[in-house]
Amino acid sequence: MGLRVAGRMAGERLAGAASGSALGPVSGSAPAVTQTAAPAAAPATRRRSSVMRGLGGFVRPFSRVGGIVFLEVAGVFFLLFVLVFGGMAWRLRDGVTQGPHHQEFLVAAALALVFLYLCVSSFWRARQRSRTGIER
Repeated sequence: MGLRVAGRMAGERLAGAASGSALGPVSGSAPAVTQTAAPAAAPATRRRSSVMRGLGGFVRPFSRVGGIVFLEVAGVFFLLFVLVFGGMAWRLRDGVTQGPHHQEFLVAAALALVFLYLCVSSFWRARQRSRTGIER
C-alpha cells in the first residue's frame, strides 16, 4: 500500500514539474507550489463518476422512450379537449351566421383548432423522435 501511495505522489510531482517547466521559470519569482489531491478523495471521486456514467448509460434508453411516451400521452390529452370543444362547436353550428351563440361557436371552434394543432404536433414530434433517435 505504501508503495502505491509513494508511486502516486512521485507521479503527481513529475506532472507538476513538467507543467511548471513548460511555462518556463520567471527570473526573480518564487518557486512554484504544486497542489496534490488527498489520496483518499481521488478513488472515491473516480468511483462516483464511474457509477454515474454507468447509471447514465443504463437510464438513457428509458429516458428516450419515456420522452416519446410523454409526447404520445400529451397528444391523447389534447385530443380529449379537441373532442370537447369540437362537440360544443358542432352543437352550436346552427347559429353560426346569426343567433345569440355566434361568439360561443367561434370560441369553441378556435379552441378546437388550437388543441387539434397541439395534438397533431405532439404525435408528430413523438414519431420524429422515435424514427431518428433525437434526444431532447
